[in-house]
Order: sequence, then C-alpha cells, then structure tokens
Amino acid sequence: MKLKRLLALLMVFGMIAAACGGSDDDGAAEETDTSAEESSSEEESTEEAMEEDADEAPEAAAEITTDFGVTEDEILIGINGDLSGPFAALVSEIVEAQVVYWEMVNDNGGIAGRNVVPVILDSGYATDKGIENYEELAQESEEGVLMISENTGSPITAAIAEDANDDNILVIPLSWASLWPAEENSAILGKQTTYCAESVNGVEWLMNKVEADGKEAKLAIISRPGEYGEDGHVGAQIAAEELGIEIVYNGKGEVAGDDRTAVISQLVDSGATMVWATVTPGELADVFGQAVSQGLEADWSGNAPSFSYPALLPTDLAPLFDQYYWQSGYNTVWKGNDSEGMNELVTEMTARRPDAVLSDSYITGWIEGLMVQAILEQAAANGDMTREGVVNAAQQVTVDFKGLAPNQEFFGDYDEILVRESYIFDIDATQFDLQPLSSGTGGSGVIPIEEGYTGTVLADYQFGGPCI
Repeated sequence: MKLKRLLALLMVFGMIAAACGGSDDDGAAEETDTSAEESSSEEESTEEAMEEDADEAPEAAAEITTDFGVTEDEILIGINGDLSGPFAALVSEIVEAQVVYWEMVNDNGGIAGRNVVPVILDSGYATDKGIENYEELAQESEEGVLMISENTGSPITAAIAEDANDDNILVIPLSWASLWPAEENSAILGKQTTYCAESVNGVEWLMNKVEADGKEAKLAIISRPGEYGEDGHVGAQIAAEELGIEIVYNGKGEVAGDDRTAVISQLVDSGATMVWATVTPGELADVFGQAVSQGLEADWSGNAPSFSYPALLPTDLAPLFDQYYWQSGYNTVWKGNDSEGMNELVTEMTARRPDAVLSDSYITGWIEGLMVQAILEQAAANGDMTREGVVNAAQQVTVDFKGLAPNQEFFGDYDEILVRESYIFDIDATQFDLQPLSSGTGGSGVIPIEEGYTGTVLADYQFGGPCI
C-alpha cells in the first residue's frame, strides 16, 4: 500500500513539474541542503510555533474509534486535483503547499500520534475522471481515505456532493460556489466567501473606483456556463440591483467555446465603464485583450480564478492588465502580509522547497492544511476518527487562519456563517518577478489594496441560501 502511494506521488509530481512549466490558461522541487545554522534556526522556530499550536489544540482521547483511512501509524487524506487540465499551474502549487504543510506537522508529532499522508489523484478537471477518483478515494477498504482535503472545481464537487453526504466523507472543494454553505451539503466544507458574495463586494468596490474617477458606473457582466460562471454572475446582478447600477451588457454564460467574437463586439459597443468577469484565465485574455485593443476603456475585475498572474503577466497584455484590471480574492497574498500564518508559510516553504518559485497559490494549500488539522484534532479529542466522526468534528471547530484569511466556522444558518470579507488587489506588472523562494526576492505583481473588505450591500444582505 505504501509503495502504491509512493509511486502515485512520484507520478503526480512529474505532472506538477510539467504543469508549472507553462499553461495557456490557468512539483515538487528537489530539496537542497541549507547550512546547519539555518536548518537549526528554522527547526527551532517551527518547533516553538508547533508547541504553541499544541497548547491550543484539543487533547486527543485515549481511545480513538476509526473505520477507513486511519491506521495506528497513518491518516490518509485524499486530493482529487486538476494537475493536467486548465487549472493545473494553480492547483499543482496548492497541492505542493499542502504536502509541505503535512511534512511540517508530521515532523512535529503528526496528529494523534499518526503521520498524515496525502493520496494524490489527477482529475484533469474532467468530471467523469473526478467522479472515478472520488470512488477510488472513498472505497471502504485499507486503500480508502478518511477525508478529501482538496477537490478541484465546482462541476466535480457538485457531481460527488450527494455521494459524499451519503458516505459521510468530508470534502474541502477548491471551489467557492454558494452551494457549499447550505445545510444539505453537510459533508462539503466550503472555505472563505462564495463566488456570489465575492461578486457583490467586487462590483461595489469597482463602482466606487469608477465614480471616484468622475465616470458614471455602467456595468457589463460576462461569464462562462456552469456553477462557477452562474454563481459569480448572479452576485454581480445582485450588486447592480441593490446599488442602482445600469447593466449595459448581460453576457450570462456567453463566454463558451472558442469563438468569442460576438461577446467582444457587444462589450465594445456597450459603453461600459466597468466589467465583471467570471471566466477562465484563457478566456479572460482573449476577451479582455481584444475588447481593450478595440477601444473599450473600462475598469475590469472578476472572481478570483479569472485572473492568473503566471499565465497573463508574462504576455504582451501585461501593461493593459496593469492599467485596467483589479483583482478580487479570498485571502491575502505572499507579499505585503506579516501575519503569523504568512511567516510560518514563508519559513516552511523556503526551507523545504528552496528551489520552488514564489507563488500566491501556496496560501490556499496552507489554508486547507489548517482546516484539516483543526478538524482532525477535534475528532481525535472526541475519540471518534471515523469518517462520520470527522464530519461531526467539522461542526464544532472555528478555524484560526492566522491572518491568511478571515477565521471561519462551517455549520449553522446560511447567512450567519457566510464569510462576508473579500480582498481587493492592484495589478502592478513591474512587480511581477517569480524568483526561487531561497532568494527571498521577487513578487507576483498582485498588490494588496483592501484586505478583509466588506461593502455596504454585502454587510447586511440576506441570501437565504445559495445564489444558484
């Protein structure tokens, strides 16, 4: 079993390295020796931090009930990630950060005396493959995992949600769809705000920016089909209605296929002064680049996965993104944050993956690690580390993200537990410089403007449930 997992990890890291080499849309690097003095200092720092965390963590019960994915020595957690599809460059770095997170935890005693072992499968962002991976991870045998700590994409998460609820397998999706905080999805643990709520905040911020520049707010909305596109689009419509913004082009679900000529033409002719997008990075590059080059002068923003600095800032479009695009997001970025969580992340990633390049995506993997650790420690304290026990433990925790994102609890009334804070960033192409972590230099070009931003609409808005 261990050999099978090791071979799977080696294959995945090979795909990760290929994915990081380049992607039109949106690996484990080899470790190198550091000096004995640096290693000792980093180990002492980590040990001190882990000791502080241990003081706050629930104490493990003497007797722990288990079923699948837990042995006397190991806890298996699944990762059903897009490592070869349109989001491979992003997801590979998220997965790598989570692997490093568990290296850190395991080096400091693991959880309930057990090492946490990721079992990594590649979905390629294909729903049928994602379902197949889920079935492999969820099997009721020694090969099955306790929970899934990363499941890439709204379509795949929606496809497995009912089975996950029935199987009592906790799933953390790499998706911010407004579906996940709903009580009927008790096994799907959405993190941070939703696409819908993010759009409400983002459109209000963009309106204030446009009006401060002396222009009238005229909104164009573009989106791709599916849960992601529809969710972000509905949020933008809610903001427009609540703020009295005229929607001059409503391109709901129209960014589909390879021919976007009609969308671009209607955008240019709309007279929009602001554009909200819920698309992929490749789709954004095409629509944004052509619309701006054809004379559309508007401020742009969109749901976080729409913009990818590794894919878009090395291109000829970089100066245009610098001038017209404002990034929305769910958590902080690598540069410009001096929180406890960021210092821990930077220290551990630099020490364990010195040759890896700087990436804001590592933060998402670290956040997933913090979530899983808090939940597993609670389950151990409850004496129930079965799959159902882990789902129950998630209802009891408030996860401290240590300044990387707003702290969060996960179960209760939809509008009470909804995270209402999002993040706004400037794009500065001159700051785009992806250096190895060991250099201590470089940047993503994504610069914090508003961290923990909540607009006047979202502050009190009652959704009553998912937007879609």
